[in-house]
Amino acid sequence: MKRVIPIVISMILLSSNQSNSQIVYPVTAKEKVVDTYFGIQVKEPYRWLENDTSAATSAWVKAQNKVTSSYLAQIPFRNELKKRLTALMNYPKYGAPFKKNGQYFFYKNNGLQNQSVLYRQATLTSEPEVLVDPNTFSTDGTVALHTQSFSKNGKYLAYSIARSGSDWNEIFVMEVATRQILADHIKWSKSSDIAWQGDGFYYSAYDAPEAGKEYSNKNEYEKVFYHAVGQMQSQDKLIYENKEFPLRECYPIVTEDEKYLFITETETTTGNELLFKDLTIPGSKFELFAPGFKNDYTVVNHVNGKIYILTNWEAPKQRLMEVDPRDHSQEHWKEIIPESENVLERTTIIGGKILAEYMKDAAHHAYGFDLTGKKLYEVRLPTLGTLSGFNGDKDDNEAFYIFNSYTVPPTVYRFNADKNTSEVFHKTEVKFNPDEYISEQVFYTSKDGTKVPMSIMYKKGMKKDGKNPLMLYGYGGFNISMNPSFSVVRIPFLENGGIYVVANIRGGGEYGEAWHLAGTKMHKQNVFDDFISAAEYLISKRYTSSNKLAIDGGSNGGLLVGACMTQRPDLYAVAIPEVGVLDMLRYNQFTIGWSWASDYGIAEESKEMFEYLKGYSPLHNVKPGTKYPATMVMTGDHDDRVVPAHSFKFAATLQAANAGTTPTLIRIDTKAGHGAGKPVGKVIEAQTDMWSFVMYNLGMNPKF
Repeated sequence: MKRVIPIVISMILLSSNQSNSQIVYPVTAKEKVVDTYFGIQVKEPYRWLENDTSAATSAWVKAQNKVTSSYLAQIPFRNELKKRLTALMNYPKYGAPFKKNGQYFFYKNNGLQNQSVLYRQATLTSEPEVLVDPNTFSTDGTVALHTQSFSKNGKYLAYSIARSGSDWNEIFVMEVATRQILADHIKWSKSSDIAWQGDGFYYSAYDAPEAGKEYSNKNEYEKVFYHAVGQMQSQDKLIYENKEFPLRECYPIVTEDEKYLFITETETTTGNELLFKDLTIPGSKFELFAPGFKNDYTVVNHVNGKIYILTNWEAPKQRLMEVDPRDHSQEHWKEIIPESENVLERTTIIGGKILAEYMKDAAHHAYGFDLTGKKLYEVRLPTLGTLSGFNGDKDDNEAFYIFNSYTVPPTVYRFNADKNTSEVFHKTEVKFNPDEYISEQVFYTSKDGTKVPMSIMYKKGMKKDGKNPLMLYGYGGFNISMNPSFSVVRIPFLENGGIYVVANIRGGGEYGEAWHLAGTKMHKQNVFDDFISAAEYLISKRYTSSNKLAIDGGSNGGLLVGACMTQRPDLYAVAIPEVGVLDMLRYNQFTIGWSWASDYGIAEESKEMFEYLKGYSPLHNVKPGTKYPATMVMTGDHDDRVVPAHSFKFAATLQAANAGTTPTLIRIDTKAGHGAGKPVGKVIEAQTDMWSFVMYNLGMNPKF
């Protein structure tokens, strides 16, 4: 018998703080589902919303979006804000060029193109030619170019696409000289590297998922294959699989000279194992190169008979090692760049030199070393900010990188590794005057006494009178650092007196693995305490006040917002949990969620872990009769990384429980996923809605 979950529209009349208009919420039907963990029962009344393809869920999504659209439509400045954001977004955006087989390639967006276009040019001064234009892949811009990789001889380009924001990728092959798309078509790959060897490449993929469950079922048994150009996917050769561990992921890496194939195998988002084989020896077998899964090992390159590995093995802030592949046992690894007081984030070998990118207090610094580890120079960067690069070959002195900060728009630089010189290659033409704004870094004290850095941006002339609208952003997980970055979508808020703040809380990678681990598993509360302490600091220093304070975060940052708004609902006026991990008891049941266990732990592993997770899980800590901040939950219907059921269940629970007069909405984007590859048009729409909601509920009356 087919079970039907009804959607009931009930007349719940709430008025927003800024309007007398009444909100009629869809009341979500409840079912009697109970889970038992270690003898403790947990009610799951909205379990049916996990079925993302059911008619009932579709009707619920439609009803919720109708309520949200009606609310947003009555915000008086919303249309003007959209015009302002559209104008700000309309400037040429360049990626850093990279060189392959004597030609240059780069990505460019003319301004409002939904997707950036891949160009090629014979020289840096010759007329660029379109190579791949993903705007032609779909009429609405929801098919994005995910990654690209050229064969060593330059004959072929393999590229992957993603549809509607999904993490599922499809791989195609182009003959570069003619731009002809060949018949090759690979499906069910997920964020795989494309690693060429000869006229074929290695890639990883899953078996085809169950029809109708492509975006929700758990992903298991990833495998590595070799694809020869011109053959069907069904003919691809299976290179590696691990039948004993279905929840491990595996990615192929081929060294630049195509001599060695590495398999990076992971169990979670922290730590990996490295296997390798010599491709020059027919029939060679995989050997263990670095044991997992306690440490991270990143293959940098193979140069002069040595493999260079960036690792946090016995070095929480990372170091660079040199390994002889003929004798690769770890006791024979040679340290080239030792661990220092700052995090060694990335190393690249350019023109026979090692370019090392370090992070100090959430900002980048770069240095050049020779292959023995002798420091040669510091790369002079314009100010404290973020470096993206270097793009270049190991035997070529030329490289490119991008630099930006909170107040400095992205600028592309051409770098000479031999002379240590940088010259501006492309300067961003965004309509923004950085001289009108200030970016400062402060350090505040968290609940347990830990010093935490925080960046604060505002327009010159700002007064610390406690009346300023302020947006506090954070992430706090998976060793991911919140480096300074420029974004035009913040400008309307800043130019109307808003303050934008990023807190570099624990769980991230700003100070290495120790900082990361201090915000994981049974220490996860440190992350929320850091964020709450940031808000309290900003209020105490009179940057803002509780009724002028908004918080925002996405993915793991959505968890952050959900936990903080349920723990301290009195502290904020507005909360925006975006694509958030909000059900901490069941997150591991969907798609790739199991891989996050290294940061979160799993409820089933112990009673202690279950109780800890339940103690902060946003879904399970919404309390009826509580006044919550004005909230707009944001998600995408094709999000197969953090499935939308997290947001659906949290929004339904919050709507039923909120005792205040603040709006409690959910915005569900259609043909959209976790965020990557979202077309510019959808970005503008989403940012318009988010900032309209924020500014309206902070009592702002912006002028554009």
